[in-house]
Amino acid sequence: MGSPPSTPPLAGRWRRLFAGILDAIIVSLVATPFTWTSWQYVWDADRGIWERYPIEHTFVAAVLAFLYFWLFHAYWHGQTPSKKLFHMRVVQVSGRPITVGQAAIRQLVFAVLAALCCLGIVDLAWILFDPRKQALHDKAAGTLVVDA
Repeated sequence: MGSPPSTPPLAGRWRRLFAGILDAIIVSLVATPFTWTSWQYVWDADRGIWERYPIEHTFVAAVLAFLYFWLFHAYWHGQTPSKKLFHMRVVQVSGRPITVGQAAIRQLVFAVLAALCCLGIVDLAWILFDPRKQALHDKAAGTLVVDA
C-alpha cells in the first residue's frame, strides 16, 4: 500500500481572512431574500421605536450559512467558492480529503462558537497564535486549511 499523502503547505492567514469575508458576503446575498423582512423590525419609523429582531429570520440565515459551508467543504474538494478563488482547501490533519462528517463538525462548532458572542472572535483569532494556523473549529474537526 502507498504511504499517506503529505500535507500541502498551510494557507496564509490573510488569504483565509479575505476568503472568509467573501464567503460571508456570498452567504449574506443568498440569505437576503429569505431574511429581508427582518430589516423592517429593527426600526419602526411610524412609532419611532426599536422593535425586536424576529428570531425565525436569524435562524433561516444561520441554517443557510451552515448548509453553504458544510456542503461546499464536504462535496467540493474541501473548498467554498472563495477558498477556490484564493487557492485554499480544507483537508484532514493527515492531508487526506475532508469527510462529510468532519465538514459537519467543523461548521457546527464554528456556528456554536459564533452564537456565543465573544467565543466566535476567539475561534477565528486562534489561527494567529496556533503553529498550524488552526481555528478552534479546525481543531474540533481535525482539519487544516492548506494551499490548493
